[in-house]
Amino acid sequence: MRFDFSPLFRSTVGFDRLFDTLDQVSQYDAAQSYPPYNIERTSENAYRVTVAVAGFAEKDLTVEVRDGVLTVAGKHEAAQSEGKSVLYQGIAGRAFERRFQLADHVEVRGAKLENGLLHIALEQIVPEEKKPRRIAINAPELKTIEGQAKAA
Repeated sequence: MRFDFSPLFRSTVGFDRLFDTLDQVSQYDAAQSYPPYNIERTSENAYRVTVAVAGFAEKDLTVEVRDGVLTVAGKHEAAQSEGKSVLYQGIAGRAFERRFQLADHVEVRGAKLENGLLHIALEQIVPEEKKPRRIAINAPELKTIEGQAKAA
């Protein structure tokens, strides 16, 4: 299913990257549901991604951030069950790779494996220049886009 974002272009400026991301997410294969995960907001600027990784050890997991994408991957070491014959396998233990698109200024603060759950702490750190600021009305000097100064 594809969405048409063209009506939004009439009233927005600079959201091209957001619309591209939404378009990519809409094409994501919804059938991929392994491993299950939660995304929680733990405070105003903090988040936690929890991935159910039962049966995986720390050495079997990798957490990586590259170009604004958090990737969690799991792969078992070869030949864990030598000499064993599994009659029924209800616990999924297949290799996986799960990707999460991070917003601007979201940084990974750490990861912890606990009771079969991989917790990844994230924090959105907004730089000072991006924080809201009050603009003075009737300022003594006003600069135009071309850089020419006008008296107020």
